Amino acid sequence: MRFIFVLVVAINLYASTLHLATSTNPSRLNPILATDSGSSEIAGYIFNGLVKYDKNNVEIIGDLAESFYFENETTVIFKLRKNVYWHDGVKFSADDVVFTYETIISPKISTPYSSGFRFVKSVKALDKYTLKVVYKHPYFKALETWSMGILPKHILKNEKNLMSSKFNTNPIGTGPYKLYLLEHSKNIILKANDNYFEGRPKIDEISFHVIADPMTRFLMLKSSALDVGSIEPMQYEKQLTPEFFKKFDIYEKISQSYTYLGFNLRLKKFQDPRVREALSLAIDREEITKILFLSHAKVCTGPFLPGTKAFNKDVKAPTLDRQKAKQLLKEAGYDEKNPLKFEIVTSNLSAIRPYVTEILQYQLRKVGVEVTLRVMEWQAFLNMVVFPHKFDALVLGWGLSVTPDPYSIWHSDNDKKGGFNLVGYKNKELDKMIEESQKIIDRDKLGVIWQKMFKMITDDNPYLFLYIPNSITTINKNIKNVNNSPSGIWHNYIKWEK
Repeated sequence: MRFIFVLVVAINLYASTLHLATSTNPSRLNPILATDSGSSEIAGYIFNGLVKYDKNNVEIIGDLAESFYFENETTVIFKLRKNVYWHDGVKFSADDVVFTYETIISPKISTPYSSGFRFVKSVKALDKYTLKVVYKHPYFKALETWSMGILPKHILKNEKNLMSSKFNTNPIGTGPYKLYLLEHSKNIILKANDNYFEGRPKIDEISFHVIADPMTRFLMLKSSALDVGSIEPMQYEKQLTPEFFKKFDIYEKISQSYTYLGFNLRLKKFQDPRVREALSLAIDREEITKILFLSHAKVCTGPFLPGTKAFNKDVKAPTLDRQKAKQLLKEAGYDEKNPLKFEIVTSNLSAIRPYVTEILQYQLRKVGVEVTLRVMEWQAFLNMVVFPHKFDALVLGWGLSVTPDPYSIWHSDNDKKGGFNLVGYKNKELDKMIEESQKIIDRDKLGVIWQKMFKMITDDNPYLFLYIPNSITTINKNIKNVNNSPSGIWHNYIKWEK
């Protein structure tokens, strides 16, 4: 009888599932190839980097690395943990890190993440648990670069084509959770890693329900079919009952992201700076935030986020001026008889962005610009529009690190297949500033240069920066040990209980 009781307790101890939603099927659960938010999020549970940011988003601390130090300005020594195992039971070592580096810089791989390793001179395993990284010159992201997820050498060393490998949908990592089930357009289940080096997660499994429709996700959250979810400001203000707030806690903070209207600068009509300035002056950003976000967003004034050393507080959002917008359009050759026409395309990943495009269409019509709209499913949007650069203009967003790296988005080098310079922006003066800044490790000096870049980019209008939304996260009160911090609620999720 006692044996049965103990067995039941043991079974119930970990019999818990955290129900989440994802709007899209993950394309590749491989950290060096996961470029969309859905894939990156799920891969984050499966893989670890050498380092990560602390819960305050300030200090870089060890992850797979137990410790690290700079031998000199260009050399980093990483001491790796000795108690880390891959999900298949093979022990993790420095050879895996060397393999990951060699893979990510290989010409066979197309990934924007390779740009973070372009200044690495060499990566050597001094022994099984000691790694030596030498840079060509001092680099301000010498540590942060190594937050990239590490790959298993013993599984992938003979892989001929990683881009199409089965590993991308059947990954083996070192993370707190491992992939158990991947059902496209239905469900993705992760199981707790019993041998995780920081201790087994308290919640036994994470179930991601693949739900493309934002309203369906919202209704599932309201019915408690989901434990954690993001909600839009309108839903928060108008569509939630007192009963909901009895069941869910709300965590709100300014997000580390912004949404923009980006122009395809490869097209002649957007190469005229007068056209881009006219469109900027015709848009009322305050109206967008008031209509769609109520008090839960702020106008975005440029490419780097408030609260960072890169933010230029002297750059203000453009003031609505339709008269000047019409004048600039006329100077560029557009008037009532020959109106500027283009299409704005976005995805249904966000419930808000399709409405943003409708407001933009309405506002631009007031200065004689004819805009058509197209809303697409996320993967189709990425594969048919964004990455092939087949668009006039798009509404999209970036999530950014607390340490900005302008190279990946704004340098001419990254106007290429797989690059993040999606709009094809080219500015030789900015390129030179970016290249010079990479070698500076003094954050105060970097801040001055970043702020100059901030103004240069906003003056040029390759994007029209629209808004920075607040992140509103709801979490079921049944989830215990949730600890909010400047980085959000997820920093200690392996300690959550349900």
